[in-house]
Amino acid sequence: MSVLTQASYEFMNRPSDERFTNLLDLHSFTSDQHDRSKQAVMSSRKLSFSPTKDNRGIILEGNHSYANPTHWSFTQLSQLAGVPSSLLRTQCENGLSPLAADNLNAGLKVIREIEDVGILLRENETKTTKGVYGVNNGLRQNLRQNVTLAAATGPKYGRIWNREVTKELVKRFGNGTTDTDWKVPGMFGVSLDEITKENTTLYASDRDMFVFLADETNRITLPNRRSNESGTLARGFFIYNSEVGSKSLGIAFFLFDYVCCNRIVWGVEEFEKIAIRHTSGAPDRWLEELIPTLKAYHNASVRPIEAKLIGAQNNKLSNSNEFLLKRFTKKQTELIEIAHLREEARPIETLWDCTVAVTTYAKTLSNTDDRVELEREGGRILNLAPSEYKTTSLERLF
Repeated sequence: MSVLTQASYEFMNRPSDERFTNLLDLHSFTSDQHDRSKQAVMSSRKLSFSPTKDNRGIILEGNHSYANPTHWSFTQLSQLAGVPSSLLRTQCENGLSPLAADNLNAGLKVIREIEDVGILLRENETKTTKGVYGVNNGLRQNLRQNVTLAAATGPKYGRIWNREVTKELVKRFGNGTTDTDWKVPGMFGVSLDEITKENTTLYASDRDMFVFLADETNRITLPNRRSNESGTLARGFFIYNSEVGSKSLGIAFFLFDYVCCNRIVWGVEEFEKIAIRHTSGAPDRWLEELIPTLKAYHNASVRPIEAKLIGAQNNKLSNSNEFLLKRFTKKQTELIEIAHLREEARPIETLWDCTVAVTTYAKTLSNTDDRVELEREGGRILNLAPSEYKTTSLERLF
């Protein structure tokens, strides 16, 4: 049985202040972050780093203002300067932050000769500097201005604000708990009586955001789902983003059996992912591609999806090995057939079996590009199935 563990990872690692019980609160958080933020492109010649008074942290100076790097932006700065972040952190931890500051200054201004740097400054919520880089938050006593350096990127970084993503989610799915079929998933197919911080799948921090919503009400009925018995599948999706550059913007759509209490998604089929890197054209691609895709997924009827899956089940293959060899290497074909035998305890017989086998095998691959390409090929195989319904290209994607 294919599983997805991304939501479980988020569930296991997010602290309480990064968990939200509805989309409205999540949107309020990301909007507040946006309102406290300012982005700019500055010449590296106008940026300079100084040690803190206790020599165990650094401060960024620019245009007569001061900002404290976060752990994340400290890493980004070291990458831009061409200096290992582990070295700089070791220097700060041992009271040698003047040396770390000199290394950063030399890296940005002399060695790399970087002309422009994209920076994201953020006013802190309180007078303390939560999350700034420095041993034991040693920067607090040296803070002249209550500002954090949230990100340091190249000048052409295409920022997509978390606020824009959550705004679209609220527009499509309301609060994500009670006023829509699309909501925080239940446990083992049973809806949650109450969304709490202990069972939510809505997360955001100063670095990124992650949302998992599912429609477990309008399930897709599939005859011969497994072991010649009928079953149902729910629709779900992940959406994630980082406005500071720790990850790309992405949406993953899939069908699934159920979600367990640890937020592992079980019985996954039809996994499709769209990702947008934060290049200069990223904001336009978000508007032109992902928003219409999200809208189509929200509004899609389950009937064309059911028809496609049933059509794939009924489409018998005279020679599955020959069918697979036209699309995969001999070694891949062998491993795909083994994956299906292990999953279903019988050989591949239909287009549906091929799709299940390909996606099951794909989950065993460690290389992301190889895995995504195999999952896409599994989707293409499924789309070969005849259906009495005429579907749009977006409906075929889902």
